[in-house]
Amino acid sequence: MANSNTAPTSVTPTIVATPTLSPSAEVAVGKTVINDSVIAKVAGIAAREVAGVHALGGGAARAIGAIRNAISSTDLSQGISVEVGETQVAVDVTIVAEYPVPLQDVADGVRQSIIRAIEDLVGMEVTEVNVTIDDVYIPTDDASTETEARVQ
Repeated sequence: MANSNTAPTSVTPTIVATPTLSPSAEVAVGKTVINDSVIAKVAGIAAREVAGVHALGGGAARAIGAIRNAISSTDLSQGISVEVGETQVAVDVTIVAEYPVPLQDVADGVRQSIIRAIEDLVGMEVTEVNVTIDDVYIPTDDASTETEARVQ
């Protein structure tokens, strides 16, 4: 899979055959179409719920995300790339972890959360979740706006 920080530009719908009940209680076959962008959003929401994840996406994606946040719009699939097959999904996710949370624990938590969300909500098998930790966020004391003078 290509290491990309944005969702794919082409949208390939995923078709999942689903039995539906007719009013006469007979089983009929229908189909459910789930777009790749929906799967990417599910993965993005799941990744954000993990403790130790500060943000999703690399530097450029986060810069665009900051602009998007300024106009009150959010891209829930930022930092997520998915490859969708007939019955399987592969996910690449780029995150910014919080300091001092152990990075491997954050990556494992993101991986488990995404697998659980996609398999439970979408109903497709997740073959792999590749986690890239792009940066570490170090909280600063932003409340203190005064800086000490270097000389007096």
